[in-house]
Amino acid sequence: MYEVEVKVPADLQRVRERLESLEAGARPLESVIQVDTYYDAPHRSFPETDEALRIRSERTVSEADVGETEPSQAEESEGGEERTKITYKGPLVDDESKTREEVETLVDDRTAMDALLTNLGFDPAATVRKSRDRYAVSVADLEFEDTAAETLLVTLDEVDGVGEYVEVETEIDDEGDLETAREAAYALLERLGLDPDDGVRTSYLGLLLERS
Repeated sequence: MYEVEVKVPADLQRVRERLESLEAGARPLESVIQVDTYYDAPHRSFPETDEALRIRSERTVSEADVGETEPSQAEESEGGEERTKITYKGPLVDDESKTREEVETLVDDRTAMDALLTNLGFDPAATVRKSRDRYAVSVADLEFEDTAAETLLVTLDEVDGVGEYVEVETEIDDEGDLETAREAAYALLERLGLDPDDGVRTSYLGLLLERS
């Protein structure tokens, strides 16, 4: 499976207004707070190979708490349902977007998984905290037909120590569909008043480390 993703810096309030005014319509999904811990490998350098291994805990936030709960308060927030996943991200596969091979699965116990990785020599490298609002946009509603992607996921991110960004992403199975899926993401960015040429291929982890 491939994750096709385009990320640009943005004024989130303006993007929310444009999402609400889209003729195609954007369906609000949920607001969440995420805590991502990234790991260094004992047998190779992930920064050199352009790979990543992380554990992500995600907690849903009620409407009453949206805008009031900081990402750094994620561990203390009661919030709603919490999900934890472990994810491997392969190297970027093109020169324009953040498209990668991705392997991900649910984890029942974050503490146990952290202990397992640490005992195998995978050391925690850094933790990224962010609040994220998710919206879904149907590709068919955008009248963009030449793609295998059916739905585009739009996320509005406020990242501790990094800033505000918008991501547009989708998932496809066939590498041959990467280009058309990327073009659909670009088309949606433009409808939101954003320039795909402003795309940032550096991960939030990389952006955080650059600022530290």
